[in-house]
Amino acid sequence: MVKIRRALTLISTLLLFACTGGADTNIDGTPLPDVDPATLQAFAKGQFGGKRAASRQDPGAFGSYARGCVAGAEQLAETGPTWQAMRLSRNRNWGHPELVDFVQDLSRSAAAQPGWAGLYVGDMSQPRGGPMLTGHRSHQIGLDVDVWMLPARNLTLSAADRENISSISTRRSSGAYVNSNWTRQHHEIIKAAASDKRSARIFVFPGAKVQMCKDEKGDRAWLRKVRPWWGHHYHFHVRLSCPPGTRGCVNQDAPPAGDGCADAQQWVNNILNPPPPNPNAPKPKPRRELRVSDLPQQCASVLASQ
Repeated sequence: MVKIRRALTLISTLLLFACTGGADTNIDGTPLPDVDPATLQAFAKGQFGGKRAASRQDPGAFGSYARGCVAGAEQLAETGPTWQAMRLSRNRNWGHPELVDFVQDLSRSAAAQPGWAGLYVGDMSQPRGGPMLTGHRSHQIGLDVDVWMLPARNLTLSAADRENISSISTRRSSGAYVNSNWTRQHHEIIKAAASDKRSARIFVFPGAKVQMCKDEKGDRAWLRKVRPWWGHHYHFHVRLSCPPGTRGCVNQDAPPAGDGCADAQQWVNNILNPPPPNPNAPKPKPRRELRVSDLPQQCASVLASQ
């Protein structure tokens, strides 16, 4: 009987994945890599990815952004006055209540920009956070959100539309420069995100950071939070600090002093004129799949909660 129950559990999880995750695509419309079904129950990503609703616990973020979970998460409404959640089949429009509130606030700021009715909101977290079946290594504690670069002009998209529409790239020359899709509105929306005291980091491609450094003529303090990172030209990534009073949540390190513009320019220089490879650089080690035992001990109770 035990073996039968285990088999039925695995089959139901596989069916759930087939219905909700197998057709996942990136925001540019390209498919995400397949997940080996045999790993679903063995690893944390299978167990967390199979949960369809939040735990019935008080809100809490446990662990770090790339190794943790979230209790008592809140679901961002699929459609609001100034936002729409995208790729609904992924069921990743969940987060700590602080993140949901932040997204709603930022969407209202975006709606004040010419040509924008609000935001198209990409991945936040799974209902209980944790490692994802596909895609991100972070977004695990309900404090990360991807915001599409595509201006949200139509907030009446159907669920099917939101599976098939793609965001837009705002980079050229492999990220050394912005392209014609980049606008002052992108600058102002990212500035609003970085100026919010709850945000810890904004990740965007190097050319965008350099462009914002050139264009900002007022207060430059917010630029310190905007950090260049690979990719991040179809979306920008906002990471919040651990909410005040949260226990067991590991904060992002403070950004380096200054506005970070020189570092971003150096990154751009390296894109345009790549330095020679280091022959003595160690080969990267393959990442080991996380198990529930690798996460903070609170995550086991988050999984077990009804």
